[in-house]
Amino acid sequence: MRIIFMGTPDFAVPALDALAARHQVVAVYSQPPRPGGRRGRELTPGPVHARALELGIAVRHPVSLKGAEEQAAFAALGADVAVVAAYGLILPRAVLGAPVHGCLNLHGSILPRWRGAAPIQRAILAGDEHTGVDIMQMEAGLDTGPVRASVRTTVAGKTTGALTSELALLGADLVARVLADLGAYPPVAQSAEGITYAHKVDKTEARLDFAAPAEQVLRQVLAFNPAPGAFFEAGGERYKVLAEELAEGGGTPGVTLDETLTIACGTGAIRPALVQRAGKPAMATADLLRGRPIPAGTLLA
Repeated sequence: MRIIFMGTPDFAVPALDALAARHQVVAVYSQPPRPGGRRGRELTPGPVHARALELGIAVRHPVSLKGAEEQAAFAALGADVAVVAAYGLILPRAVLGAPVHGCLNLHGSILPRWRGAAPIQRAILAGDEHTGVDIMQMEAGLDTGPVRASVRTTVAGKTTGALTSELALLGADLVARVLADLGAYPPVAQSAEGITYAHKVDKTEARLDFAAPAEQVLRQVLAFNPAPGAFFEAGGERYKVLAEELAEGGGTPGVTLDETLTIACGTGAIRPALVQRAGKPAMATADLLRGRPIPAGTLLA
């Protein structure tokens, strides 16, 4: 098939590889290069852009697809289908309808649960038992299109980074199977029940909420790893928590209960296992406390 691939972050790279190995990817659309590199001065292509260049595929990175000229250029590619995976731009109707079989989206949830921008983080924060990847036939609404295929996996204990990597591989395999025999995967309308929205993560959400139950604090750490990173403050300094465990004890939320950084929560307690100070490498909590002790009775913000 003649395929247009549209994606930007690491999540989309396995799908690009899977499709490029089996089909003719006539063009890749990705977000424009962003400042990065040394001191943020160099424009750096995103992961999909970089991988497409390695594969010898032409890359386009318009800032918008709303203009008639960009839409005409998209249609002129004569694609059988467009595959979209975390692209980052809204596709107008003219773009959605240009390929013969329309546009398919790899969405990181089991729709209609967690429509929107941050489905993986929201599934972890909500304590969902399962999530997955849907191959959705795109339409004008926000993740409202009919679903052609799904694959599931468990959520418990996984960080956003780990779950994203897992779903990327599952989605790549699934979209390859769907495009190998598109007629075998007819679109099925989403349920009208169970609709939830995965709003974009705000950095303020990453501050650990010790007033919540310990299990919810643990989910914060998992959901915001690797970015933006769950954190607390002590003595005016920020500590990013990369891993933690549930602990015995209780008390005033946010107060340390001992010299090992056991922290009381709304119910129960947690103990960080891997911590990173601003501008410093991550280290085991015991190693951190040897050089920078946080005494029992310290109120963390």
